[in-house]
Amino acid sequence: MASYWRKTWPFHLLLLPALVLVIIFAYIPLFGAAIAFEDYQPWLGIKGSPWVGFEHFRTIFEYPDSKQVIINTLIIASLKLVFNLVIPVIFALLLNEVVNTYFKRVVQTLVYLPHFLSWVILGGILIDLLSTEGGIVNRFLNVLGMKSIFFLGDGQWFRFTVIVSDIWKEFGFSAIIFLATLVGIDPSLYEAAEIDGATRWQQVVNITLPLILPIVIVVATLSLGRVLDGGQDQILNLYNPLVYSHGDILDTFVYREGLMSGKFSFGTAVGLFKSAVGFIMILISYRLAYKLANYRIF
Repeated sequence: MASYWRKTWPFHLLLLPALVLVIIFAYIPLFGAAIAFEDYQPWLGIKGSPWVGFEHFRTIFEYPDSKQVIINTLIIASLKLVFNLVIPVIFALLLNEVVNTYFKRVVQTLVYLPHFLSWVILGGILIDLLSTEGGIVNRFLNVLGMKSIFFLGDGQWFRFTVIVSDIWKEFGFSAIIFLATLVGIDPSLYEAAEIDGATRWQQVVNITLPLILPIVIVVATLSLGRVLDGGQDQILNLYNPLVYSHGDILDTFVYREGLMSGKFSFGTAVGLFKSAVGFIMILISYRLAYKLANYRIF
């Protein structure tokens, strides 16, 4: 053991900065979650604020807006999970059929780019594109003889806009793992299928889909851990009071009630509730991934 540490201590030392950052920014703030069980007053501090137990957690389910916020979160997050899995798989399958390497690389680069832009930038772009006063999308609809749509001011259209814009931003980057899986398929399987007279569609159905199915199952089950993650950055940059009833999710609710209204304890309780549900879903999804695709980390 001593000889092992003499040889490897420089490599372990490289981990030290990352370990310190994780402790400072991930573990030490966990002690602040104690205010979820207190009536936190900033001038009294965490130690001086009165203890109220689970009162704020009961308030979550009694609060007038809580039920609608949870419903909004589940609808938006669930639709994002489904479409952000299906669209990248379809895109990867289609791109895999492209023979021209140059065209394939250009397409890959173009669809990756939105992933690297923040929602602050994309939010500004979308607000201009979808504006009812000169937005290019509504101008196009007017040319087709249709009425302008208030995408960011109508609740139902707001959800649609949120989901479509999230798919546009992420589907290219999400497809990387499926493209990597497709590249790893043994070409001799396709050659054997061609000799047997299989069409390209039959090769996709009988070879490609079965071979990428395990990784699709793994990605799908692990995504369940984000079932309450509706996309705080995106919603905050796009929504307004007109669409609170359809667009307010747990993260933005915590921001409005916890920070903007000064209800620090209640906001922390909502955030802690979301984290607890997410943790349970991660355990379930990890178990499902092991059962369905024999995937395990430990």
